[in-house]
Amino acid sequence: MCRQSATVCLVKSVPPKAVSGLNLADRLVRLPDPRHRRGRRHSFVSVLLIAASAVVAGARSYAAIGQWARNAPQDALARLGARLLTSLNVRLAPSAATIRRIIAAVCPGGLADLTGCDPAGAESVAADGKSARGSRRNATSAAHLLAAMTGDGRTVTQLRVPDKTNEITCFGALLAPFDLSGVVVTADALHTQRDHATFLVETRKAHYAFTVKRNQPTLYERLRALPWQQATAKFYDRTQGHGRKETRVVQALTVDDLDFPHAAQVAKITRHRTNIRTRKQTRESVYVITDLTSKEASPERIARLIRSHWVIENRLHYVRDTTFAEDASKIHTGHGPENMATLRSLAINTLRQAGHSNIAAGLRDMSYEPFTRPLDALGITP
Repeated sequence: MCRQSATVCLVKSVPPKAVSGLNLADRLVRLPDPRHRRGRRHSFVSVLLIAASAVVAGARSYAAIGQWARNAPQDALARLGARLLTSLNVRLAPSAATIRRIIAAVCPGGLADLTGCDPAGAESVAADGKSARGSRRNATSAAHLLAAMTGDGRTVTQLRVPDKTNEITCFGALLAPFDLSGVVVTADALHTQRDHATFLVETRKAHYAFTVKRNQPTLYERLRALPWQQATAKFYDRTQGHGRKETRVVQALTVDDLDFPHAAQVAKITRHRTNIRTRKQTRESVYVITDLTSKEASPERIARLIRSHWVIENRLHYVRDTTFAEDASKIHTGHGPENMATLRSLAINTLRQAGHSNIAAGLRDMSYEPFTRPLDALGITP
């Protein structure tokens, strides 16, 4: 069964490594068609390929996807496997209504897993959530989406957090399908949970680096009371950006009696910030707990891992909101919010793989030849 719906999802029986070398069309074939067997006029996979291509070309809504499909030339529709009217030898594009119905009904867990990347071999994977604010309705809360991304900026998967619960309950389900052996999973203070640490180390054979803040006062105070003045392992890092100068001091201590599963090391990160315009100075200290030993992770590596966690904010959530206007999208029915977010993540992965570091610029580049470049980037062969 799918992790997010009652739809039978064939991806659950297929290891991610088994599809990592397949093209997009061959991956999507493994998804079940949610439509009734009667009345199917358009190929399920072709509709998904059309939607993916349109989003890579810059489409932000069902109407925009439908407009892209309606204006697509015959050679592009042929590459996408669109319906062939044999009597006239003409390819017919699906309507915007057909596209909307399929995207709103397709299995969200399977679509996210099949269009994401395999995290095996990555140094780190960050897990973090984001709400699609425009999907909120009077009696329905906004869709909250928990995503995973590798430290080098490749989206792995995502799932929608059920209403009346939070990200904590979905953490294990998000990462369960993937081989995380040796991968360091980073998360913010919300996910600094004993069950999460046990799940990662004992079940997934992974590592963790969790931030500890005052939401766990007992653990926070224990870390704060450690003899930091005796820490000899230190790392200094200085950066400038976003209108401020920042100096980070990372100290690390080995621990063996901390009441947290598999904890081997604790780090204290002290941030000294100076506002360039006002010259106002601030200081903040946060703590990081990890199962990595001092031989496996120096203070410098811990600093790199924690900074890599913000990749998911800067290169996924921020891009989806500013470039694709995700928070302004009014899509709210069925699985529409999460599946459209998955198509946006696929577009971001595709553009980065094509060499575009700036996604907005990449979309403009695709728009110059909207019916060929997106298909080439997605690997849709003639």
